[in-house]
Amino acid sequence: MYHGSIKPTCERIEADFLIVGAGVAGLRAAIALASAGSVLVVAKDSLKESSSEYAQGGIAVALSDDDEIALHEQDTLAAGDGLCDREAVRTLVAEGPAAIQELIAWGAEFDRDGAKLLFTREGAHSRNRVLHAHGDSTGREISRTLYQKAASLGNIRFQSFSAVTDLLLNDGAAVGVVACDSSQKQHVEMVARCVLLATGGLGRVYLETTNPDVATGDGVATAYRAGAAISDIEFVQFHPTALFVPGAPRFLLSEAARGEGGYLRNLAGERFMPAVHPMAELAPRDVVSRAIIAEMARTGASHVLLDLTHRDAAFIRQRFPRIYETCLRYGVDISRQPAPVHPAAHYSMGGVRTDAWGRTNVPGLFAAGEVASTGVHGANRLASNSLLEGVVFGARAGTAMREMASTPMCDRAERPAVEFPAMSEERIRALTWRNCGIQRNAEGLRAAIGELAETAQAPAQSYARRDFELRSIHTVALLIARAALAREESRGGHYRTDFPEKRAEFQKHSLVRLGEEVRFG
Repeated sequence: MYHGSIKPTCERIEADFLIVGAGVAGLRAAIALASAGSVLVVAKDSLKESSSEYAQGGIAVALSDDDEIALHEQDTLAAGDGLCDREAVRTLVAEGPAAIQELIAWGAEFDRDGAKLLFTREGAHSRNRVLHAHGDSTGREISRTLYQKAASLGNIRFQSFSAVTDLLLNDGAAVGVVACDSSQKQHVEMVARCVLLATGGLGRVYLETTNPDVATGDGVATAYRAGAAISDIEFVQFHPTALFVPGAPRFLLSEAARGEGGYLRNLAGERFMPAVHPMAELAPRDVVSRAIIAEMARTGASHVLLDLTHRDAAFIRQRFPRIYETCLRYGVDISRQPAPVHPAAHYSMGGVRTDAWGRTNVPGLFAAGEVASTGVHGANRLASNSLLEGVVFGARAGTAMREMASTPMCDRAERPAVEFPAMSEERIRALTWRNCGIQRNAEGLRAAIGELAETAQAPAQSYARRDFELRSIHTVALLIARAALAREESRGGHYRTDFPEKRAEFQKHSLVRLGEEVRFG
């Protein structure tokens, strides 16, 4: 039943191809589709509000003189801790250079020294292969370039402030979506020949996150309810260095800050990473995050320090202008004092299971970018591979969707029943942070599952966007807890204190579908 301010009646919008999400993956797919039919790109908020927009560090690609595609592949596999799909990784690194050259041809302004592209290094990379733009605004620059290109193509149109709440199905195939249109205060049915989910991440499932408010896991939750397989959802990457200032958002302090020589120190000023890992501050993110948590526990501190003060102040302001200005706004001058930092949920390695062309097990449903689980990231994403994944696999998904240009448009579709958890968002996020966070164990995971699964379902009072986001957060939190409990080992971003070692029998992907138990295959 519908309640409150949103009208139950639905406007109907048709397009040949429907893309949910206006980040890098969605925009790149739209460009690939433009010559095959009409394309509608739906954004939950403004067209600029996506995780792509906040991606600071850069985009990894083997384009420098001393780099090779094989080395990028090797580093990606090593970071993935035994769970990467080798073919997917090979696709990513092999198609990456051409994808970057294409972006440059479309007007992307990556940082240069004269005519030469500048590359930096980030954690677990063996070469300087991370391109950046405007210092620390790489995602914003790539998004700008792709939007400008997409907007120049006549077949592509955009609809903002429309939060997709459910998939429309016909005989088990995806034929559109239902969206909550905030401006018109009504629900809209959007019908298409096929649908791409490019909805980004799920960081808002956690109390501490670097993600924007829109990252509530809607794509994973929506696909799961429609019968899509969800894979490796237990692997959540926690970024080691989010700004930790009371009253400030958990703003990401890019890994590139450590790549440019930043040190991690405890509150006594002592570096602790050299004793933890041979790569010290440039160790994989899961290692650094756990080391910070351990150091905080050892010293009784609420945070540690990221120190760049030994670098030239002018260099810091030029290399990290956005980080510098944001920290300064909250009373921290990173050119003169270390920044207080604390780990926060940052990226989901898992998501909606796809093949190398974005196809899911639900006919007509595709996924690309962070919402998808291609097998590229394995158990732990290599730094700055995410933007590259969005560009490469967004293009591939768009190419595959072109094959459905002659699929008949559906006249009738099934809309699922809607229920909402009688549990506050704050309670879910705190529970997930506490029990499904950087360190996990069976007792905490079972407690989280019990609390989430036993929560009563009730009709919403307002039936607005926040209600649907709460439903998504609840669904995704439960999926993470269930998959994390089933994986009785530690690997990559998933660390079990009661199973601290890797186990060969779990060198498989987790898979879960609606109404089924978690399995591995």
